[in-house]
Amino acid sequence: MSKPATCKRQLGVVVPVGALRSKSGIGVGEFLDLANFAILCKKMRVGLIQILPVNDTGFESSPYSSLTAFGLHPLYLRIDELEEYKTSGAPLKKRLKEAREKFDKNARFSHQLILKEKLDICRELFALQKAEIVKSADGGKLAAWIDQNAWIKQYAVYRRLKEANEGKSWKDWAEYRTVTAEDIDKLWKDETLWEEHVFWVWLQEALDAQFSKAAQAVTNAKIILKGDLPILMNEDSCDVWAHPELFIQDLSAGAPPDMYSPEGQNWGFPIYNWEAQEKDNYAWWRRRLAVAGKYYKAYRIDHVLGFFRIWASSRADYSSALGRYVPYAPVSSGDLRKMGFDKGRVRWLSRPHIPTGEIWDALKNNWGGPYKDADITAAATKVFSKALERVGNEELWLFKKKIKGEKDIDTLGLHPAVINYLHGKWHNRLFLHYEKGKFFPVWYFRESVAYKSLSQNEKNTLEALLEKRRIRSEKVWAAQGKKLLSILVESSPMLPCAEDLGAVPACVPKVLSKLKILGLRVIRWFREWDKPGQPFIPFEEYPELSVCTPSVHDSSTVREWWEKEADQKQFAGFIGVPSLPKVYNPGAAKIILSKAAGARSRFRVFQIQDLLHLSNKWYAANPAQERVNVPGTSNEFNWTYRLPATIEEIVKDKELLAAVAEMSRIKPVPRKKNIDA
Repeated sequence: MSKPATCKRQLGVVVPVGALRSKSGIGVGEFLDLANFAILCKKMRVGLIQILPVNDTGFESSPYSSLTAFGLHPLYLRIDELEEYKTSGAPLKKRLKEAREKFDKNARFSHQLILKEKLDICRELFALQKAEIVKSADGGKLAAWIDQNAWIKQYAVYRRLKEANEGKSWKDWAEYRTVTAEDIDKLWKDETLWEEHVFWVWLQEALDAQFSKAAQAVTNAKIILKGDLPILMNEDSCDVWAHPELFIQDLSAGAPPDMYSPEGQNWGFPIYNWEAQEKDNYAWWRRRLAVAGKYYKAYRIDHVLGFFRIWASSRADYSSALGRYVPYAPVSSGDLRKMGFDKGRVRWLSRPHIPTGEIWDALKNNWGGPYKDADITAAATKVFSKALERVGNEELWLFKKKIKGEKDIDTLGLHPAVINYLHGKWHNRLFLHYEKGKFFPVWYFRESVAYKSLSQNEKNTLEALLEKRRIRSEKVWAAQGKKLLSILVESSPMLPCAEDLGAVPACVPKVLSKLKILGLRVIRWFREWDKPGQPFIPFEEYPELSVCTPSVHDSSTVREWWEKEADQKQFAGFIGVPSLPKVYNPGAAKIILSKAAGARSRFRVFQIQDLLHLSNKWYAANPAQERVNVPGTSNEFNWTYRLPATIEEIVKDKELLAAVAEMSRIKPVPRKKNIDA
C-alpha cells in the first residue's frame, strides 16, 4: 500500500462507526464492524474509509463534543469479544442477548440507552473478575498498557470523579474543580479509589485493542482509514480540567453571523492558549496526533480555519454576535485619537447608548396584552435602576459596567417585554472594546447607531483604517496558520485533510497548498459566488490537493438536496445532462455521483447514504430520515443514523457493488487550464 502522502487518487466513503449495522452489534456500530465494512468496500473498489470522531463523549451524542482528546468511546466496544465475557456465566450472556434483540430493531440507534446498558454490563463483568483485572493493572498486561498511555491516569481520575458527581460538568463538582498535576497523581495512587480507576483503564485498553485490530484489517485490505480530529475540546472535558493553562476559558469559540445564523454560532468550547502550548513545543497536540496515528493513515482537520484565527465571544453572551477574531490586529485608542475621536466619542462608538423613550416603547410594544400605565412605569423604573446608568443629564443611558453580556441582562429579573430589546441594544455598537486600548469592529458595525451618526468623511477614514487592519490581520493569520499546521504535519506521517469551509481568509488556500494539506470542496457550495447566477465551478478546475464530496454530515444527502433544495435546471445544465428526473432514483444517482467521481481531486468521497442510493433497495420513505445531523438542533435524531441493513446483507447487493466499482474507474476530467492547488 502506498504511503498516504503519495497515494494515488481514491474513491472514498464516509460512515460514522455507530452507523454500521451487523449481526454482532448491540443496536449500534462497533469498532470491529470496520473489518467487515472493509470487505464490502474492497468489493466496491473503494480505497478510503472516513469515519467521524470516536473519542468518548459520554452520554452526549455529538462526536464533536468529547470528554477527552485521547480516550475512545465505550459505545463502540464489542462486549462479547472480551476475554472476561467469554468466561462469564449464563445470566450475563442472556442479558447481552436481550439487549441485542431490544436495540437492534430500531431504525436509528439510542445513544444514551445503549451506552448505559453497555456500561452496566461492563461493570458486571469487571465485578466478576475484578481480582484478576486489578492484578493485571498492578504488574501485568494492563500495567504495561498504562505505561504506554500516560493520558489514561488523568482520564480515569476524571471519569471516576464525573461519575461520583452524577455526570455533572467538572465546573459543578463539589470538590476538585481546580486541580494540579500533583493532585491528580495523588488521586490516581489512592488505594481506596484504585479499583474504580482500573475499571476505566480496563475499558480503554479493550477499546484500544479492538480499534487497533479493526484498523489493521482495513489496512490489510489496502484501504486508507481516515479519522477526524475536532480542533476544539468540550469545556467539560478531561483535558480542559487537567490542563487549564492550555485553554482560554473566558472565551467561547464559534462562527460569525451569516445568512443562516444572524447572531452567529456559539459552540461553547474554550479556545486554545497558543502561547502556553508553544512553551512545551505543543506537546499536547503532538501526543494527540501520536495516538490518532495508531489507527489512521489520514485524518480530517476539523475547522482548520481555527488554526489561523478563531471567532470567539464572551462567556457572558449566549450568541456570538459580539464575537471577534483571535488573533487580530486591533484598532487602538491612538488610532481613534488620530481620527479626532475624543474620550466621549470613543465611548459613543463602543458602548450602546439607549434613549429613555425607547425603554417605554419596548415595554408597550411587547407587553403581550392590555396594560396599565402604572405597570409600564414600574417595569421601566426597574430597567433604569438595575440595568442602566444615565449619561449626565441627557435622556441617554448606558449599560452598567457590571453587565458583561446577555446572560447578565437575563439575571436582573426584568419584565420579559424588554429583554429582547435590551439584547438587541447590547449588540448595537461600532466597536467591541475588549481590552484596554484595543477595539474590534463588530460584525454588524455598519448597522449601528454610532456608525450611522458619522460624517461621510469619518466613515471613509474609518473604512480605510479597518481595511489596513484586515490586511495586517491576514499576515498575522497566515503566520499563525503556517506555524501551527507545520507542527501537525511534521508530527505525524498521517495525511492531513483540512475542512476549510466558511468565510475563508485569502491566506488559507496558500498555506494549505504550501504544506501539501488537502482542502475540502463540497460541490453544492464550490461556486463562483460573486458572479451572476453563482455558477458551479467545473470539476476539471478542482485542485488535485483536495477532497471532493457532494454532501457532508451537516448537510442533506444528495437525494434530499436534489428533491428539496437544488436548482435542478441549473445543476443539470452544469453537468451537461438536462434530462434528469425531478424525483431522485438510482439512474439520477449514477449520473450525479459519476460526474462528481470525475473531479480532479485526490479523494472523491461520498457519504454511505449517497452510495446506497445507487441501488433501489436502500431508499428510506423520507429522505430527511437519512441525514446524520441537522445543525442548530439538539435532539435524539442527530448523530444516530444507521445503515438500512446489515453489512452482511448489503454486500449481497451485486447491483450496488458494480455501480460503485464502476465509479471508482472514472478518470479525472481533462484539465482545461492551470489551476492553483
